[in-house]
Amino acid sequence: MDKEIQQRFNWVSLYLSSKDAGLTCRRCGISRPTLRKWVRRYNQNGMDGLTSHSRRPLKSPKIKITEAITTLIKNFRTSRNLGARRIQSELIRNYSIKLSLATIHKVLKKLEVKPLIKPKRQKRYKRYQRPIPGDRVQVDVMKVRNGLYQYTAVDDCTRYRVLALFSRKTAQNTIAFFEQVIEEMPFPIQRIQSDRGREFFAFEVQKFMMDYSIKFRPNKPGSPHLNGKVERSQQTDLQEFYSNVDLNSPQLPIELACWQHYYNWERPHGSIGSKSPMDKYFDLIHKTPLWEDVYKKYDPQNENFQDQNYKMELQLRRLKRSM
Repeated sequence: MDKEIQQRFNWVSLYLSSKDAGLTCRRCGISRPTLRKWVRRYNQNGMDGLTSHSRRPLKSPKIKITEAITTLIKNFRTSRNLGARRIQSELIRNYSIKLSLATIHKVLKKLEVKPLIKPKRQKRYKRYQRPIPGDRVQVDVMKVRNGLYQYTAVDDCTRYRVLALFSRKTAQNTIAFFEQVIEEMPFPIQRIQSDRGREFFAFEVQKFMMDYSIKFRPNKPGSPHLNGKVERSQQTDLQEFYSNVDLNSPQLPIELACWQHYYNWERPHGSIGSKSPMDKYFDLIHKTPLWEDVYKKYDPQNENFQDQNYKMELQLRRLKRSM
């Protein structure tokens, strides 16, 4: 006989012989509820009633992981090669399922899926981040398919984004996008940083930025890491948004606007402490200048129209210095 069962049988035997619960509890060192429980089980089932029962509840509303959720997590990893953080975002956005990263890691470990292989960087670049919202906004254009281009603007500090779709990369579309960026970003823009795409160097585009006291700071050729935030965010669009939508749907601009709202207001970002861009902005709102302050600090004499050809631009700068 098991020691625990024998001990419980001794408690019950002493009580049944003495009919004194207080005496039995004092001698055996147990409480009255414990004695009553084992006496009741013994009277109902005899010696079988003295065995320990499972304490697992028949129904548990707090169980988070079901077979359906496990299947979703497995499909996200195997079909789209998403990591735990992006799986967490997809579950919230598409299925309203909130799981911690630890829970998702636990499921992935149970499924024994292969870990993600991150490509090694050939060069180690020092990452930078501007301290004030609007201090520097990175912009870029990504080709989604033939005849469909996404313009993207990302604030370097908060990761707040503005997205728009156009059929071509032109100066007029660039100006229209910049108007949308100024309207939708909740803070003034001091600098715009871009690659050396022709759509950003048109005279009308640079004149538009000067009229709004925005400094134009294009990158040097062969330095894509300087625009790394906007390029990484576009990879996020390809993996989390465009993989779930019909590129030929007439509702695509509306769906993109919904994705932009989710990205700015709800999606957590590991680079800013797992906060959303708006949470980051609210933390720094007391440091953010107003448009009037940007206008006062802007000196038009220090801004010039820049040439897309970098070598030509350097020669023009040297010529101006020598004059």
